[in-house]
Amino acid sequence: MSAILTVRLTAEEKRLLAKRSRRAGLKKATFVRMLIREMPIETAGDVMRDLEPHLGDGRLRLTRR
Repeated sequence: MSAILTVRLTAEEKRLLAKRSRRAGLKKATFVRMLIREMPIETAGDVMRDLEPHLGDGRLRLTRR
């Protein structure tokens, strides 16, 4: 079962994402996947290190499908 990450972006963040993805020559979803894959996750400690700064951020939601 794969997980789906949902991120709510402000209008400014959407504009920046569109600009950066165009500059990279990628679709927005492809660009986001590339950003996510930049940092390899090898241990649960890696996950926790990346998660801690975002705990409590109401814009992030993870659902199971």
